[in-house]
Amino acid sequence: MEKKLAHVGIAVRNLDAASELFSKLLKSPEAGRETVLDQNVKIAFFHTEGASIELTAPTTAESPLGKFLEKRGEGVHHLSFEVDDIRAELKRLKGEGFQLIDEEPRIGAGGYWIAFLHPKSTNGVLIEISQKRK
Repeated sequence: MEKKLAHVGIAVRNLDAASELFSKLLKSPEAGRETVLDQNVKIAFFHTEGASIELTAPTTAESPLGKFLEKRGEGVHHLSFEVDDIRAELKRLKGEGFQLIDEEPRIGAGGYWIAFLHPKSTNGVLIEISQKRK
């Protein structure tokens, strides 16, 4: 199954300030914003050659991302890998012994199907598997 690094998710407290910083760093304007209501996050995107940067801020302190920020602070939150068939990949990963947070894909930013692997089974790194919806 073909995989590619789609984006690096960075947890931030203030989306506007982080977006301004990354605009300066990359010499590029923000490519867009989106709110994902069921995950209680706001996202700003930056595109680079290859993988994108996804700045992610919580909309509530009680959200999973809000709790992440409280515990670990700002920084790399997850790596997202795009696959051709997310359901087949989740089945394969589960068979390989990875702990799934999401047994079934759900809709994430950009309308992609997404599912997460638990960091306990991936050396402490939150991994997102994603697939473009057809």
